[in-house]
Amino acid sequence: MPDDPRPRKERVIHTRVPESLDDEIKRRATDLGLSVSNLVRNILQNTFGLVEDIVHDSADIARSARGARTASGERGSSEPSAGEVVGWHLALLNVNAVCEACNAILPKGTRAGVGIVPGGRAIPIRCRTCLDEVPDGESGSPDE
Repeated sequence: MPDDPRPRKERVIHTRVPESLDDEIKRRATDLGLSVSNLVRNILQNTFGLVEDIVHDSADIARSARGARTASGERGSSEPSAGEVVGWHLALLNVNAVCEACNAILPKGTRAGVGIVPGGRAIPIRCRTCLDEVPDGESGSPDE
């Protein structure tokens, strides 16, 4: 019936989950004042967006480290050596990133060390733990 004016109903997905996960979902839904259905729908929608952001940001970082153009059109270069980092600045990340020292995923909104490097070099980013381990000769970690 292509001329049917009634709106289509949303699809239902059935899945099996362990009892512990079912209990956790119900508890969180209650805490948030949502139905289990709305909570699961929100989780699925937000998870896809978060994963896409991490993949996109990680691809830009990898291209920058290899010297390719990033999605914004900027040309990166190889990762600067320790001697090329002028200093470190503590920053609140506005994009997802990966720690250059330990490969930890740093979500948007995380505080991390951002390396100050000469020219159009790739900008190194370090998690707080790795930033605290920067040797004095390399450039001290920033004050908060």
